[in-house]
Amino acid sequence: MSEFIEPVDFDRDTGPFFAAAREGRLVYRHCRACARGFQVPGQYCRHCGSADTEWRDAEGTGTLYTWTTVHHAVHPGYPTPYTVVVVALDGAPDARFLGCVRGEPLFQVGQPMRVWYQTLADGVVLPNWQPVDAGHVDALPTPDPP
Repeated sequence: MSEFIEPVDFDRDTGPFFAAAREGRLVYRHCRACARGFQVPGQYCRHCGSADTEWRDAEGTGTLYTWTTVHHAVHPGYPTPYTVVVVALDGAPDARFLGCVRGEPLFQVGQPMRVWYQTLADGVVLPNWQPVDAGHVDALPTPDPP
């Protein structure tokens, strides 16, 4: 068990998302009724309420929608400062993903972003985001397993 707050990766809504991440794939829910994508996954479309949804693979690129930098520590597993980013997925801009970057990088709205995969201490794999032109942006550190 790590000190990092880990997501629930085994329920009916999020299980397929995290299973795909372990395979190095980014997926999102797509509504067949209104043709819109959404993230966080659920049983019903967040836009029209339809249950006629499916998982779709994404290319793993998007644009920076917004971000905020956290300066007040709320948990010891998340040292400050860190920046939470919201990325609108290319090909399905209604599907917006969260990511977390260490420090206070300089960002711009609309900046091209790409996914990368962070493996946590307990084996959970999180899709995370970095600017396309960056070599690699550090995520929050993950403690070593005991």
